[in-house]
Amino acid sequence: MILAHAGHAESIASAWEAPPAVLAGAALALALFAQAFIRLRRRGRADHAGWDRAALFVTGVVLGTLALVSPLDYIGEEYLLSAHMLQHVIIGDLAVALAVVALRGPLTFFLIPSAVLGRLARLGWLRSGLRFLLNPKVAFVLWAVVIAAWHVPAAYDYTLTHQLVHDIEHLSFVVVGMLVWIQLVDPARRRELGLAGKLALAVGLFAAGQILADVLIFAMRPLYGSYADQPERLWGLSPLEDQRLAGLVMMGEQLLTLGICVALLLIAQHRALFPRASGERRAAA
Repeated sequence: MILAHAGHAESIASAWEAPPAVLAGAALALALFAQAFIRLRRRGRADHAGWDRAALFVTGVVLGTLALVSPLDYIGEEYLLSAHMLQHVIIGDLAVALAVVALRGPLTFFLIPSAVLGRLARLGWLRSGLRFLLNPKVAFVLWAVVIAAWHVPAAYDYTLTHQLVHDIEHLSFVVVGMLVWIQLVDPARRRELGLAGKLALAVGLFAAGQILADVLIFAMRPLYGSYADQPERLWGLSPLEDQRLAGLVMMGEQLLTLGICVALLLIAQHRALFPRASGERRAAA
């Protein structure tokens, strides 16, 4: 049955939530960025704390928050796998990418107040753990394992009926997304990967993501019982059409984010190799 009458439309439109953990996380992220932004500008380094950085960071936080508090969350949990996939790629990829790009350079080191950073730096286990997690190979493997494991049908269906597990799933997407985007953007200039390494990682992320996308697109039957057994079909999408759309959503989002990343990396490399030609073109423009 197609959901079309006013009652369902109204229930979807009003399905806004305010999870305290999500709002608190967003508020903390904005507060940390704001104090880093202000501190760096007060030191006369507006070149590293421009308003474009603020716009990027706020956009990332807003997108990630809206994906979790807007009707998209309700639609993804109750009706459409494709909506749920859209939510996942926003919080675990797009929003994270925007935030990490905004923080590149000195802003990264100002993000945590100096008094807190000093205490954290003295924790050997924390330094060792971060060093391990920020290894490019470890970051990629963790990302691939987390994405694959949560999309196993039994695990995926389980999260839809257990809110705490669902929240842990979302948090894990954010964490592994941050780990791989730190490798690609290198906001702290750690230089763990050169251009070739970053391009290889981007290709590897896309290839791993496409394995899941292809499974969803080319499967001959619905894989997720929670959606296949849904008696009311939103927008007339059958379970199989919805599943294929979910695969296309993942493919399209990866093409967008990783494609732009690769293009920017190549442009930056070209400017580094041919600074004079790049400067002449900018002057002519």
